[in-house]
Order: sequence, then structure tokens, then C-alpha cells
Amino acid sequence: MTRPGGRVRTAARTGRVRRPAGVCAALLAAALLAGCSSDGGPSDGGSTGSGEVASSTGPPPTAPRATAPTAAPPPTTATPTTPASSTAPAGDTVAPPSPPPVTASTPSGPTGAAALWGREYRGTAKVSVDVHDHCGAGGARRLADSRTYSLPGTLSLSRPRTGGGFTEDNPFSLVLAVGQPSETGAVSMWSAAVSTTSGQDLTGNPRDPNLLLTYWDLDWSAGRLSGRLTDPHTQEAVALNLVNWPTPLAACRPELGQLPGGHPHALGAGTTLSGRLDTGGLSLTARGSTQSGNLTFRFAFTGSS
Repeated sequence: MTRPGGRVRTAARTGRVRRPAGVCAALLAAALLAGCSSDGGPSDGGSTGSGEVASSTGPPPTAPRATAPTAAPPPTTATPTTPASSTAPAGDTVAPPSPPPVTASTPSGPTGAAALWGREYRGTAKVSVDVHDHCGAGGARRLADSRTYSLPGTLSLSRPRTGGGFTEDNPFSLVLAVGQPSETGAVSMWSAAVSTTSGQDLTGNPRDPNLLLTYWDLDWSAGRLSGRLTDPHTQEAVALNLVNWPTPLAACRPELGQLPGGHPHALGAGTTLSGRLDTGGLSLTARGSTQSGNLTFRFAFTGSS
């Protein structure tokens, strides 16, 4: 930058430099300065922005002061801790999280009706059956026979059954068996079952071949059971709620004998089952009739788990 009076000052002043008369101070002065000093007088020297200009006659440059090296800190022997992060470096082993503490509100096991799933009760059922026919005068209905007997029984409870995308709408699935299936007076009760059907509907579309059939509507609360047979499913030919009773070879001709092995009769809608049922045992009563109405029955079943 040129100031008034013809003197030239560089961007950073570093000191005065004495040069011999008539010698140009620098090769680049032609581009930056108007000329050199002709009388050998002092001339302002400066930098071009890249460094300082040193004089051959000036004082020797001052050596930089030596700096004492800083002692390195002693090595650390402490093991670094792993930061709490959900992502660990490759190769590192991360300990699994600890399980949550058990509190007083954490249940120690299934409660309610689920506590009965998987239980089996055994006991004895006292069964009474009344037999009616239409052999009265003019084909009137009459009481033909009445019997009372005792049979061993079992009651099994399980998780509600599932089939075809549906689940049994009961607190548990119930299967009751009194006596052997071919025995006179034997009774079977199923709350639901899963039947295998065709994998296609009537129009040929694919469907789940597992068909859920629900027979009973059950309610259970605080150890008390009540239930009602709502659909015997005889139309699907899957009747599982039955009472076994002998059938005469010919109607109104008992002297001709009976069919061997008895005959299973489907229980009718409206048959009931009620009583006490808990983890300790049961005391249940059932009442109902067959679909034809020719057999009516009742039984009292007591047992323990």
C-alpha cells in the first residue's frame, strides 16, 4: 500500500534493512515498488505475505528457546468399563439383562378357571334312567322301565379347544365319561370337539379342514359350575353327548329281546350340568333326556383330583 510521500509499507513490518547503493532490494520490487533508493539511504523492507526478508548484515537470528519435554502420564491399569449401550462392538460379549424382580403382585401360577386346565377327577356316579315307549293304549306314551345303578366316572378339563380359526367360548374344555361306552347306562359329555372335514367348501374354495363344534355353554365362577347343552350336532353326524341304553329288537315286544351291546342315544338340547368344581374335587349333578324323549336320566357324580 502506498502512503503519501512515496514511502511503501508492506502488509506486515518486520524492521529496516540497509542495502548497498544502486542495488535493487528484490527481484519482485518492479511489480510491487516504484523503484529503489539511489543514495544508499535506508529503505523499508517487508514481506510479500509469505515470510520475512533477512539482512546479511543484521544481527544473527535468535535461536528458538528449547522447551522442556512434558513427562508422559503413567500408564493406566484400570479395565475400561463397557458403556451401557444396546449395540456392542463385533466380538464383544454382552451379559444378558437381569430378569425383573418378582413383586408381590406377580402371580405364582395360573388363576381362575385356568388353574383347572389339565386336571382330571375320578369318582363314582349314581345314575337313574327312566325308559318310555309308545306302547300304551292307542300308542300312548308310557313309562316302560326305570333303573338306578352306580358307575365309575372321570372328568377331564383342558384349555378351550381351537379349530378352523375359532376357539371354544368356555372357561375350559370338558370331557365327562361315566362307565364304559358299551355299558348299559354309560354317559358321555363333551363341551366341544374338533372334527376333520373336507378341505374345500361346496363351491370348491379351500378352507380349514378343522371344524370346531361347540356343544355346551359353560359358566364357572369361584368354584361353581353351571352348563347347558345347546347343540347336539346330530346334523353333522358328530354326536358325542350320549347315553347308552339297550334297544328292543321290536317295538312293544320286549319278549323278543334286545340288541346286543346297547345303543347310544344322543342327549337333547337343554340337558344341564351344575354343582361344585374346584382344585380339590367336584360334586356335580346332571339332568336331561335324549333327543327322542324316550330316555330321561339324572346322575350325581362326586370325585377328587
